[in-house]
Amino acid sequence: MHHEPVLRDELVRAVITDFDGTYVDATFGRGGHARALLAKLAPKASLIAMDRDPDAELAARDLIAQDPRVKFASARFSDLNQALEQVGVASVNAVIFDVGVSSPQLEDPERGFAFDIDGPLDMRMDNRRGETAKSWLNRAQVDDLTDVLRTYGDVRSARRFAQAIVARRPLATTYDLVESVQSAITNAKVPARLLARVFQAVRIHLNDELRELELGLEQAFAKLAPQGRLAVITFHSLEHRIARLTLREWVAPSTPRGIPVSAKQALARYVEKSVRPSYSERARNPRSRSAMLQVVERLR
Repeated sequence: MHHEPVLRDELVRAVITDFDGTYVDATFGRGGHARALLAKLAPKASLIAMDRDPDAELAARDLIAQDPRVKFASARFSDLNQALEQVGVASVNAVIFDVGVSSPQLEDPERGFAFDIDGPLDMRMDNRRGETAKSWLNRAQVDDLTDVLRTYGDVRSARRFAQAIVARRPLATTYDLVESVQSAITNAKVPARLLARVFQAVRIHLNDELRELELGLEQAFAKLAPQGRLAVITFHSLEHRIARLTLREWVAPSTPRGIPVSAKQALARYVEKSVRPSYSERARNPRSRSAMLQVVERLR
């Protein structure tokens, strides 16, 4: 399955500061961004690829066989510190994050991420461990379902859809979940946008994605050498907000009202504040349309 890395050229231009440096791709996926970085880096450089998806680990093995500069760590964002310690890396020149679900994950029926492909209700980023969507959806209370749909999917009338999911149980496949949402809408076909929000909400909850992102960004910034850069590509408003607030705290730390932030207090500066895909990239890769790249550089 082909996966075109979003904002590839923009990201590579923004993060390379030392061609002999050490770089971390915290969301290796199928290696699109990693390969683009390696193509620009010198033979003495190194790249640590991270991902919790076992399919990504298989792809990384292929790349490692071709390029001795690459090492792989099977890890969540929140395990970044531990992963770097295991490969003997104390500080790095850049860390990149391309968060959310990838095209290969969406297109694999067995992963259960897509509402338009029938398959088992899984939705785990690491399908070797953790609770499946099937298990959670079949045991969750209406109040819990309502909260997840509203908080992580911004689903209007979330309680009505939560009640419909409970009424449809037991659920086993992605189409079962689609049908449960459809049952709450009379005289109309359920909008694709609504289904996307429902699936997004369940996925984010199961994988604790927002907390993982926050922890990953914090650990990544702590590992940056001076003038090292942290880049994050996000795809929806919840991710955008966490990245923006986290990065902004390093660029302009919170201070009591009325007290100015001095340059000495700032830990970072913006390299790129809000880069969006070009028209040609959006036309070529529609899934990129909501992407946003933010990059900061550590000052000291």
